[in-house]
Amino acid sequence: MSQIKVELLTAEQWARARELRLASLRDSAHAFGGNLETESAHTESEWRAKFENLHYLVASVDGIDGAIMTVENLKGDFEATAWIGGCWSSPEYRGVGLLKAMMKFVDEHAQEKGWQRQGLGVWEDNYSAIAAYEKLDFVAMGEPKPSTRVANKFYIRMIRDAANL
Repeated sequence: MSQIKVELLTAEQWARARELRLASLRDSAHAFGGNLETESAHTESEWRAKFENLHYLVASVDGIDGAIMTVENLKGDFEATAWIGGCWSSPEYRGVGLLKAMMKFVDEHAQEKGWQRQGLGVWEDNYSAIAAYEKLDFVAMGEPKPSTRVANKFYIRMIRDAANL
């Protein structure tokens, strides 16, 4: 049986975050507001600076990194205290529970980190991601909003409260 491990990266582990983020943009650029060319050009100091505002979670399977997401503390829409972003699983690890494991980690640390009410944005036509988030108890809230990063794209805000573990 494969072992799934979730860890919160530090700025010293910026290269792991960079590698997974760029892999996500190569594989699924349509799902994100980021740009592969722009993010590939970021320097080490720019990647390290991202850790000042974002918590990077990585899920690995038997020691191989397979998924990434960020968590940002904020006061957001629908009283969200944390914004989940950049969720991506490597194609070879989809369906094995990496997103679920990362969300369990978020729930386990919600009280100490201020992640009690979690929000995220997902393109309104990304039906597989919406279904995955619904399985994790995220609920669509409000009307679709226009993207500030991608012209003619709308996203849905989804919210969930941390599970009581």
